[in-house]
Amino acid sequence: MIPAIAPTHPRAAGPAPLPESPPPVSAFHPVLLATALLVEAAVGFPDALYARIRHPVVWIGALISHLDRALNRETDSFDRRKASGALALLALLLVVGGTAAAVAGLCRALPLGWLLEAALASTLLAQRSLHEHVAAVAEGFRKGGLDGGREAVSRIVGRNPASLDEPAVCRAAIESLAENFSDGIVAPAFWLLVGGLPGIALYKAINTADSMIGHRTPRHEAFGWAAARLDDLVNLPGSRLTALLLVAAARRISADAAARAWTAVRRDAHRHRSPNAGWPEAAMAGALDLRLGGPRVYGATRIEDVWLGSGRTAATPADIDSGLRLYRLACLLLGGGAVVLAVVG
Repeated sequence: MIPAIAPTHPRAAGPAPLPESPPPVSAFHPVLLATALLVEAAVGFPDALYARIRHPVVWIGALISHLDRALNRETDSFDRRKASGALALLALLLVVGGTAAAVAGLCRALPLGWLLEAALASTLLAQRSLHEHVAAVAEGFRKGGLDGGREAVSRIVGRNPASLDEPAVCRAAIESLAENFSDGIVAPAFWLLVGGLPGIALYKAINTADSMIGHRTPRHEAFGWAAARLDDLVNLPGSRLTALLLVAAARRISADAAARAWTAVRRDAHRHRSPNAGWPEAAMAGALDLRLGGPRVYGATRIEDVWLGSGRTAATPADIDSGLRLYRLACLLLGGGAVVLAVVG
């Protein structure tokens, strides 16, 4: 909680001024987290700002691309490329972590600098943009039918949209909503709580590296091994917390929805090929009475994956709307939890 500052003169009346820094009573950063979530939900990352300076993740991605070109040599052995990938990841974390720590230190030296640190941290959360991108899929169906839905979903998933019928497009959008709620919002929020601006920046560096080089392709199977394994590790707490938030949000809809979500998590989450993605996807599937996951096509490659949940496979645009409602409730629970931590901490 931000404590009130007593006036230093008897005539100083009215509301107490904001503190220059969060209260140093905890190793955690609940005030930063609550403020960052509020700022991002309210304004997101403005298009005008993106056009002028791009986004921090774009800067991180540019550094990863440079390291990939410089260190990932196809003539090297598998083991050497694996070591080079670990070295590239270490360099990335040193640059990003060092920069974020320096910026955080500067913020904390300024009057009300914690507000600036929270605003900077908010750029690494994605509540608003995730909602907009997933809602665009349902809107695409309403305006352009299947072609409109396919075009909108192609912006948020890597699978081949031409191979998707209407239920598959809807399932893809809902799966993306669930998984990105974890690694785009809950996991970075967790690391912001734990480590402030450096914590969330390091998480986003690891997550971006995994998305760019953590694939089992001839070029990146060895070089991206370290990034993929570290991403699995840092997402463990966020994925489990996301599942709990979705179950709790489902309880606000109905007891049956919450029971289905909890059953799906317990039964199916561990069956996913990812150690983390199955948790939010299973919770979302159960809450909406759907089956998510299953076989899918990325480019020309068919991936045989397990089904999560025991409901319908015939998802509809209305299910996307229901998923977004569940997501909004879960975001409110996350923000409310952050506020409670800020008040009691």
